[in-house]
Amino acid sequence: MPNLLARKPLKTLMEEAGETGEHSLKRTLGVVQLTALGVGAVIGAGIFVMAGLGAHYAGPGLMLSFVLSGLGCAFAALCYAEFAAMIPLAGSAYTYAYATLGEIFAWIIGWDLTLEYAMGASTVSSGWSNHFIELLDIFNIKMPLWLAYDHWTGLRTAQGVIARQMAQASDGSLMPGTQAFLEKVSAITAAGSPELMQRAHELLNAPQIFGVEIGFNLPAFLIALVITAILAIGIKESAQFNSLIVVIKVAVVLFVIGLGASYIHKGNWGSDWSTFAPFGFSGIGAGAAYIFFAYIGFDAVSTTAQEAKNPQRDLPIGIIASLVICTVLYIAVAAVLTGMVPWRDVNIEAPIARAFLDVGLTGASHVITVGALAGLTSVMLVMLLGQTRVLYSMAKDGLLPTKVFAEIHPKFRTPWKNTILVGLLAAVVGSLTPIDDIGKMVNIGTLLAFVIVCIAVMVLRRTDPAQPRPFRTPWVPFVPIMGILFNGYMMYKLGWLNWARLIIWLAIGLVVYFTYGQKHSKVQAALARDGK
Repeated sequence: MPNLLARKPLKTLMEEAGETGEHSLKRTLGVVQLTALGVGAVIGAGIFVMAGLGAHYAGPGLMLSFVLSGLGCAFAALCYAEFAAMIPLAGSAYTYAYATLGEIFAWIIGWDLTLEYAMGASTVSSGWSNHFIELLDIFNIKMPLWLAYDHWTGLRTAQGVIARQMAQASDGSLMPGTQAFLEKVSAITAAGSPELMQRAHELLNAPQIFGVEIGFNLPAFLIALVITAILAIGIKESAQFNSLIVVIKVAVVLFVIGLGASYIHKGNWGSDWSTFAPFGFSGIGAGAAYIFFAYIGFDAVSTTAQEAKNPQRDLPIGIIASLVICTVLYIAVAAVLTGMVPWRDVNIEAPIARAFLDVGLTGASHVITVGALAGLTSVMLVMLLGQTRVLYSMAKDGLLPTKVFAEIHPKFRTPWKNTILVGLLAAVVGSLTPIDDIGKMVNIGTLLAFVIVCIAVMVLRRTDPAQPRPFRTPWVPFVPIMGILFNGYMMYKLGWLNWARLIIWLAIGLVVYFTYGQKHSKVQAALARDGK
């Protein structure tokens, strides 16, 4: 019988971390590039969107909501930093679980990370497409809906366009983007009248194959392929491209903060606690729960451990610095938004862009579109990068086919077959499926990884206290316990449907493990040789 709780010895892990040559990953990343990867993974379009609904929960106290969410992530980030410095391998949470909790838990978290990274990249490619279409609209270039979205999303988008037209026709006093307008649009969409459906299909104007309408998100497909090609060419080139994109999007965020600051009315922040936080601490907490997912992504830095020049020093700095930078930018954006617009009037769909349009700054809203595009481009790059490195580590351990997932290109020094396969999967899923529901699964998968890493830090402190730790998580067990409680609470708040999806996904993964991974595991083979 295999030992499902077999742990990979730390000695073996450290030997793998020291491998060099053409069959190993190339160490080229410095602390600036690692920090840029973290910022690239975290700041997407969410900073320009999530603040809207968050403001309706927290009021001007949205600034504290971002502090609270950032604090919750900081607990997990400190735990990641200890492991990343101690075990500088590409597998991230998968490798940490293998060293502390055993093979079955390592497999579960590796399979779970596929949900975070590969499906996350597919979700982001679809979101990138939406902003690319907005950019084309600025230049009055129109794409057919059936070629801009998958079929289901295209039809839903067409229904939304027609429902908006019907809402405005029924009541000219409704202002687009307000809560009352959105409720009217939702009511019309939910009714699904024959007129709405007929006009939506006419607007979609999709071609048919064997009498069935088709849709294909061409921008999402193409951007996933472009990012895949960049990743296959080399980690240095990928990091340079990411750094350029990060400079663009941070510049856009700073532009929003700098320009918006001159339109702030301090009275909008309130004059006392009751007006600053109209719903009290519970409102700030609710806002934090909603905007928490704007922070997800910093953990992807740890997947590049085998490509960092000095991982013991630079990885903790990259993880923590990227989180601090993003938190400061988020708080500043929240301050500008709630200072420019009374919180009750904040637009939910496009809060920052609408705030600038309302003061006559049309060009600024176009800059925000460019910033969102840049943001999503780097998020996609880091998600795909993280996925390929986790699969590479799993294949090196024998849990996945080595020839496919662990083969390194002799010139580019990247896991090229793995990269192409993952990129094609992300491109196809992002272009053909309504990815929104999968996007919700990404969040619960990420939170599970955070919880397991926090547990693993405490386990290894007890089982191997003498192991050298270049970076030590402070205040153990307080920090990891807070990470478990905070991220576990966020998992609970995601509801039973997302739990059911996660359990089904993990069940599929266990089938793969018992039919392939367990039989080819190098750790299991070593135990068998030693007669254990």
